[in-house]
Amino acid sequence: MEKKAQMVKINSHVTKQGATNTRLVKQIAQEEAAATLARLGSDHGGLKTDQVDQARAAYGPNRIEGHRKDSRLRFLAEAFLTPFTIVLLFLATLSLFANYIFVPAPQKDLSTVIIMVVMVLISGLTSFVQNVRTSNAVDKLLSLVSVNATVMRDGREEEIATSEVVVGDVVVLSAGDMVPADLRLLTTRDLFCSSSSLNGESTPVEKDATSKPQDLDDYLSYPNVLYEGTTVVSGSGTGVVFATGDSTVFGRLAREISQEGVKQTAFDKGMKDISRLLITMTLILAPVVFLINGLTKGNWLDALIFAIATAVGLTPEMLPVIVTSNLVKGSVEMSKHGTIVKKMNSIQNFGSADVLCTDKTGTLTQDKVVLERHYNLDLHENPGIFELAYLNSFYQTGMQDLMDKAIVQAAQEELDVSRIQKDYVKIDEVPFDFTRRRMSVVVQKSDGEHVLVTKGAAEEMLAACDRAEIDGRVEALTDERRKKVLADIEEMNEDGLRVILIGYKSDNEPAGSATAADEDDLILVGYLAFLDPPKESTREALQDLESDGIKVKILTGDNAAVTKAVCKRVGLPAAKVYTGSQLEEASEDELAGMVEECDIFVKLSPELKTRIITALKAKGHIVGYMGDGINDAPAMKAADVSVSVDTAVDIAKESADIILLHKDLRILENAVRIGRKVFGNTMKYIKITLSSNFGNILSILVASCFLPFLPMLPLQLLVLDLLYGTSCLSIPLDSMPDSYVKTPRAWTTKKLPKFMFCFGPASSLFDVITFALLYFCVCPAIMGGSFTGLSPAGQMGFMVAFHTGWFIESLWTQEMVIHALRDRGIPFIQQRATTPVLAATIGAAAFGTCLLYIPAVARLLKFTLLPAGYLLLVALLLVCYIAVTSLVKRFYLRTEKFLI
Repeated sequence: MEKKAQMVKINSHVTKQGATNTRLVKQIAQEEAAATLARLGSDHGGLKTDQVDQARAAYGPNRIEGHRKDSRLRFLAEAFLTPFTIVLLFLATLSLFANYIFVPAPQKDLSTVIIMVVMVLISGLTSFVQNVRTSNAVDKLLSLVSVNATVMRDGREEEIATSEVVVGDVVVLSAGDMVPADLRLLTTRDLFCSSSSLNGESTPVEKDATSKPQDLDDYLSYPNVLYEGTTVVSGSGTGVVFATGDSTVFGRLAREISQEGVKQTAFDKGMKDISRLLITMTLILAPVVFLINGLTKGNWLDALIFAIATAVGLTPEMLPVIVTSNLVKGSVEMSKHGTIVKKMNSIQNFGSADVLCTDKTGTLTQDKVVLERHYNLDLHENPGIFELAYLNSFYQTGMQDLMDKAIVQAAQEELDVSRIQKDYVKIDEVPFDFTRRRMSVVVQKSDGEHVLVTKGAAEEMLAACDRAEIDGRVEALTDERRKKVLADIEEMNEDGLRVILIGYKSDNEPAGSATAADEDDLILVGYLAFLDPPKESTREALQDLESDGIKVKILTGDNAAVTKAVCKRVGLPAAKVYTGSQLEEASEDELAGMVEECDIFVKLSPELKTRIITALKAKGHIVGYMGDGINDAPAMKAADVSVSVDTAVDIAKESADIILLHKDLRILENAVRIGRKVFGNTMKYIKITLSSNFGNILSILVASCFLPFLPMLPLQLLVLDLLYGTSCLSIPLDSMPDSYVKTPRAWTTKKLPKFMFCFGPASSLFDVITFALLYFCVCPAIMGGSFTGLSPAGQMGFMVAFHTGWFIESLWTQEMVIHALRDRGIPFIQQRATTPVLAATIGAAAFGTCLLYIPAVARLLKFTLLPAGYLLLVALLLVCYIAVTSLVKRFYLRTEKFLI
């Protein structure tokens, strides 16, 4: 009960509304760690199980609720508040006044309003269901790669999902971790952290549990406090959680960002452009139809109702549903091939990418580094050098990479590691960073002597050494010896070996005071050479990516010789290589040329990787970046689409749009093709619907000008649009030809008007032919005379027959246009849609035709039976329409590379 009371007391300090209580942070930062633990009802062993439940009940899950976008209520609002459903609801309201409120009782008719509402419901509910399915699918998939935290529970370390972290938990931190909540540090060991997600500062700063803040106003820089979203760059530590979820500093920042709006992808911008174009068409053409029919027919109310129905017909209300369905299908298909999509809209960017930037380690190579050689400066195996390497790798708490793991693993097999650990005690360390490219540990020998052991990249190590150990003697490191060292390294590099140097010196600094400045006057002792062989599948995967129009660029921190050796083995051209120093000296214009002409960049810092990606984007490329380390996070954020792997560090997985369950270019290439298929089916609906709608509006304008009556009743026009829109829901299930998915496509609306103006008039031509046949041949034959020569009752029958005839022809033409324009081949001969599309389109047309034969429905829609010969005439017109469309496609593709 006492523990629970303490938690309730803390709850009064941390507001449930999510505001960051800076007064509490100041108090915690100034007090001793023991006082903070007592305040939170915890201890160094962490919470007990019953305390965890109490804390969760008091504070809720460690989740930023205000930033979550997957609530059912939000999905419902997003589903029904699209630009198109808003247009439909506005038109339904106009129709309500025109058809029901402002007309006499005998003429009141809600049928058109009901149809519009049904269309909104179909679109909205389908979109809602798809969004819910998407959310559930993403949550289920992300559970496979969720970011975890290590906490102390009941005195034992336990790995849990970050959402399960509660106030009072003691979190164990190590390099690569993302801080899961706001913490008061309890212990630190050379702990360096980056808070760029909060303050924009990319340079890591050291944190110290025993230090207290000097400037209380700058609470983001408190040395003994870590905030959620901070990344551990190196070192280790523990901290007790004092704020979670909305109550964290990161939670407040996330809410502010979500209120300001998130950065839009090319997909989002493209969809907005298309929506704007379609709505603009509706706003322009619907009033024109209203004016023409009002002036030519004299009945302005009927003209208004017809114009409203025309506007509905021009509104692609199924567009949000089609897009969502495509993305859901794509993400599910990707998951079956080992690819998990975190951000749905990134699927399109993935398919549009024409440049893929990646490191070589684990992508081109097997990601299994083996220590091949540990040489002295005379290139002889030396156990003493191996022992120094083991001390450096074993005792470091920073970013232990594959080379460190290889050293430790090999030492366990070849050295007496138990003796080494007894003879040497770690005193201090200087963590690795990407500027120095070195890391050091300070150890104390059994006789009390301190030794600083440093390993790192060749140039950086040579810069820090002034002596060399040769045959047991320490001599000056001459220029000749330096040249020999570099020549030896280059020779090993050409064999595909990655080489680092190792050195040491006696260090008499007090414990805990070692800094990068102490890495001077070192004694160079030898080489450590590693082998990371290429994957057998890499060459084939690179060839597939190239055939798919994706240029692979290698961005690595390794040197040129090793990188070139690996690239040659996997078939990447390695004649041209740029180093980080060359890029640093280049101007922006020079850099733009360098990133275009070269595919291999070596000795890169994280900042240079980001600069390369920015330069590629400025040249108009859609850039993907694949990374798995802390140094990759800035580049991943800069790329159009970022890819990581399940084994990556937390910050890389958090930055990624897409996560691969295996680090393999073959999986990546397959996912790219799926992304292009999603794009193709989305554009298929947009282009086909645009041309069909444009053709319909041309037909209506022609008919309105020359016919003495409306070409179709508003209710019939709405039913026609409902049947067509419903059949289009099958488009996400359609296939795309291999020729399509082999080329990257970018979102653009520039080609849409040309497509619309080419193919819209083709369908309109056959509508006009149908008008002429109906007005001059079919209807007079049925009614026994021309329209002008008939009685009012005869004219009514003439109009009913005309409306029915055009409804049937228009419905079949709209459904066939999907097959005619889905691919460049002749439909049903050179290309065929999938079974679901065939069933949906032909089924919708057949269903609409059958409405004529259901008396109750026919009376409601004011249809009449037509001679069987008319249906044969429609079939003949469809054959001619497909032939004409195929001819237009041929002319269109003379100047355009792609149809869809």
